[in-house]
Amino acid sequence: MRDTNNRQPVRRVVICGGGTAGWMAAAGISKVLGKLLDIKLIESEEIGTVGVGEATIPTLMNFHNVLEINEQEFMAETQATFKLGISFESWRDVKQDYIHSFGTTGIDHWTAGFQHFWHKGVERGVASDYGDYCLELKASLENRFAHLPNNGMNYAYHLDASRYAKYLRRLSEPRGVQRIEGKIVSYAKHDNGDVRSVTLASGQVIEGDLFIDCTGFRALLIGDAMQEDVEDWSQWLFCDRAIAVQTSSVGDAVPLTRSMAHQAGWQWRIPLQHRVGNGIVYSSRHLDEETAHKQLLANVEGKTLIEPRVIKFKPCQRRNTWKGNVVAIGLSSGFLEPIESTSIHLIQRSVIRLMQSFPSDGIQQADIDEYNAQCNREIDHIRDFIILHYHVNNRTDAQFWIDAREMRIPESLKHRIDLFKETGRVFRIPNELFAENSWIQVMLGQGIMPKSHHQTADLMADEELKAFLGGIKGRIDRTVVQLPTHQAYVERYCGRADAGAKAA
Repeated sequence: MRDTNNRQPVRRVVICGGGTAGWMAAAGISKVLGKLLDIKLIESEEIGTVGVGEATIPTLMNFHNVLEINEQEFMAETQATFKLGISFESWRDVKQDYIHSFGTTGIDHWTAGFQHFWHKGVERGVASDYGDYCLELKASLENRFAHLPNNGMNYAYHLDASRYAKYLRRLSEPRGVQRIEGKIVSYAKHDNGDVRSVTLASGQVIEGDLFIDCTGFRALLIGDAMQEDVEDWSQWLFCDRAIAVQTSSVGDAVPLTRSMAHQAGWQWRIPLQHRVGNGIVYSSRHLDEETAHKQLLANVEGKTLIEPRVIKFKPCQRRNTWKGNVVAIGLSSGFLEPIESTSIHLIQRSVIRLMQSFPSDGIQQADIDEYNAQCNREIDHIRDFIILHYHVNNRTDAQFWIDAREMRIPESLKHRIDLFKETGRVFRIPNELFAENSWIQVMLGQGIMPKSHHQTADLMADEELKAFLGGIKGRIDRTVVQLPTHQAYVERYCGRADAGAKAA
């Protein structure tokens, strides 16, 4: 417990590590508090970044609004494309696919969600696929996109993570962030256990009041200096390896992240303007590295641009990501595989949360406790959502999927599954990342069909229900057919990919 009677104002912020996490922290803090703080960011060109977080979710726009980022400039600089959702291929069973889109589906009633009316429509034979009632999902299937009035299309981005870090650096340095080149080799601590300074290989010593640990899996400060351990989640999430590779583009970029399940995990494909990001995620208990490497390269399109990189990880989370005067952001705080593209979101939420409770007048234990509690609630919900994808499956072709189906899951997730299975109801905990429609799309996609629906849906006569469902579907179909192709829209909105690549 900290001594709150001897608080020192926080004026010197030291961000240890660059990459996406470090420069997002630098950009956010300098934009909001840069005039009040001395902000230093230490990174070494010798240390590479993991750099596979190239798919995002719509919440990134909140962060960009804070930074007052121009979307067209950002997309040109990072060679970004638009993203309407994730295509989950062979997750439920081999060759059974579905899409988790970013949109809402249908129209809710105050007593019951749209899924209840859709379920009744299925019973009466007047409803088509659940996804037919979601604009974003239908547009993604047709490879179409456009900005619509009143934010009528929910979307995110595919982006080049390395270029994104460089773009944020260009925003941050004019706002007072001082970048220091060097590798951190040691640290020194105060008598109370807080970090006093870090020392670079050059011998330079950098002191600070607040240290932000963005050192990746190394976790130099939160793990080594502060001795904050991780909670291992590998009993639920078996994957512990990834191999990443970049390939040339051979076709039009689609507004979907592809997540293709295989016998011991899954493979991603992320289309950018100038290239495609690929990778395979797998369980080393179920698949060896050589086979995974061959499988990855056998299932990519285009010429490989880099040598495949192997990434070893543990699915885990530190229960205290803020300890003493150290705040861990990014991979140093823990890791969840990017099935739902949450890596950059978690960085963003940590940065915003820190700015909201920034200890300008001194670090207080109450702030630390609340920050950690909020982080834990959010990560637990995301963890459960990811486990859902694995646990609810019908695959019998590989032991990996059988083991995932038969494992004992967290009680919090079991309750959500049972509630939907029995009643068709879902709930959203306040400030939880994934909304009701996300849970519904994945649970239906993975094969859970509710046994019942809300009685409100029974009040609609057959013709009324048919007209209600048909009206929604018709409006979506008419909108989608008028949208330009995603590729054409990106080229018009951002400039052609070849021109943007040369400019960057």
